[in-house]
Amino acid sequence: MANPTRMTRRQWVMGTTVVTRRELAAYFDAPIAYVYASVFLILSTTVFMNDFFLDAVADMAPFFRWLPLLLIAFVPAITMRSWAEEHAQHTFELLLTLPLQPLQVVLGKFVAALAFLALTLVGTTPIVVMLLCLGRPDLGVIAAGYLGALLLGSLFLAVGLLASALTRDQVVAFVLAALLGVVLVASGHPRVVEVLDGLAPALQAGTGLRTSLAALPRYEALTTGLVRLADLLYFALMCVLFLTLNAVALQRSRY
Repeated sequence: MANPTRMTRRQWVMGTTVVTRRELAAYFDAPIAYVYASVFLILSTTVFMNDFFLDAVADMAPFFRWLPLLLIAFVPAITMRSWAEEHAQHTFELLLTLPLQPLQVVLGKFVAALAFLALTLVGTTPIVVMLLCLGRPDLGVIAAGYLGALLLGSLFLAVGLLASALTRDQVVAFVLAALLGVVLVASGHPRVVEVLDGLAPALQAGTGLRTSLAALPRYEALTTGLVRLADLLYFALMCVLFLTLNAVALQRSRY
């Protein structure tokens, strides 16, 4: 891939935008994307309505409680084709010859996938309308919950893109991304933390993982309406880490 040594900020942004538009067009041209979105919306709404009728409480806590598990399956389905499709359509070599930096291509794909995820989450807003008709939900907490969902989804997208870059097999990319998502969520679950701490009390491995690695505690804080700078920085830095690794993997593929 060409790596221009002199590129203005405007040129850098324009190059990233070109990749983003290309990827967005690919999402909406493929019927499989609509299938993924439809299945996600049906499952998320069904899970919420089941808990809603059982608890009879006008809030979205059940929706956000189950959302990480749904995202673990949904997001890898979005990203598993990102690089594998380039190899299948023999466009990967073309990308390597474009006057773009690897990070521009990676960011373009990431922003497009994030836009698709955001649009899918917007499809769940009829739940909010229903709750407003039935009661007085805390819109601030709901907004923070959606922010948490978008941040958690963005982290899974960054992980999924890296997994897709490491293999040409879409199934392997899906499984790898899903497993990493499970680790990021499960490492913050209280029972997992207790088990890991019990196995090595002196090391307190479970507590260490929950504090340093786990995404679940940060996500859960946001879904309760607690927006902390440390949590926002965690998601931002983790996304930067995985996207940078993706760019490095893309750069190494030149050789």
